[in-house]
Amino acid sequence: MSFHHEALLWSKLRSGKIKCLLCERQCIIPMDDTGFCGVRLNLNGTLYSLSYGKLSAVESRPIEVKPFFHFWPSSTALTFSTWGCNFNCPWCQNWHLSMMHPDWNNIPYIPPKRIVELAVERGDSGVCVSFNEPLMLFEYSLDVFRIARSRGLYSTYVSNGYMSIEALKLLRKHGLNGLKVDVKGGEDVYKKYCGGVSAEHVWKVARSAREMNIHVEIVYLLVTGVNCDEYSIKSVIERHLKEVGCNTPLHFTRYFPAYRFHNPPTSINILEYAYKLAKKLGVNYPYIGNVPGHPYENTYCPNCGEMLIKRFGSKILKYNLKFDGRCPRCGYEIPIINHLC
Repeated sequence: MSFHHEALLWSKLRSGKIKCLLCERQCIIPMDDTGFCGVRLNLNGTLYSLSYGKLSAVESRPIEVKPFFHFWPSSTALTFSTWGCNFNCPWCQNWHLSMMHPDWNNIPYIPPKRIVELAVERGDSGVCVSFNEPLMLFEYSLDVFRIARSRGLYSTYVSNGYMSIEALKLLRKHGLNGLKVDVKGGEDVYKKYCGGVSAEHVWKVARSAREMNIHVEIVYLLVTGVNCDEYSIKSVIERHLKEVGCNTPLHFTRYFPAYRFHNPPTSINILEYAYKLAKKLGVNYPYIGNVPGHPYENTYCPNCGEMLIKRFGSKILKYNLKFDGRCPRCGYEIPIINHLC
């Protein structure tokens, strides 16, 4: 395998420059340079992926960690990552991967087939690209997903949602089943804290994924002093309902200080306020994250209130759905893609 792997989704411009079409940034990349993310190189007028098969982590993890709460509960996914990101959020929990770029020549290459073989060997039900922005492994993930589908495994992305619609379509074509989208807040938050990007495109991707029959869950990290005021919370809830609907899970996740951001952790009261407001406004499946053991981690029937799935962090302690995925008390159908039923 050569060091360089030719990239997809780009066009040639004058003077040897390239326009990258992988994400909505659409970087204009001069000769012998990379775009914002640092993983796609213009070499002699051709765009190459530096990260193809160059992995920073490979491990089996519960699907609930992502978090996916309505997608193959209690299963594990062979989770892998590389380096780099197309955002630069100052509170990034995985900054040692997202904000760093290794000497690519010194990173061993792992073929896509080997990732799927590892998943099968370990008894995982699927594969997941996570830890840093999965789009950094775009071409590689297409090849992994295609092989995973042939082996009966699901494929998932844990993403900031800033991919181009063309990239999303290719991911779906090659086998993407589930997409978790991190929502950062309103337009001002994206402009100020995430590198001058746009909230509008993130919601467009989430809506488009739903229209492509990809399972979607939304995570809203409530960062102290940034996006946890009443107006911001209400705005995100209303946008969630408009773009992805009342049955799409909405996770309000607790922030902890990390990287270059040191505001105190999110107040539990704010998380509970967000959960209750989401329920009041019509979200059927809100959740609180990063507060293990909180009752708002659990899944409740939106019709009768019966507790259906009891959780402690990423662990399922009790599973109370009927074989056909309905509430055992009132028969209400719960939208969960469920290998247990």
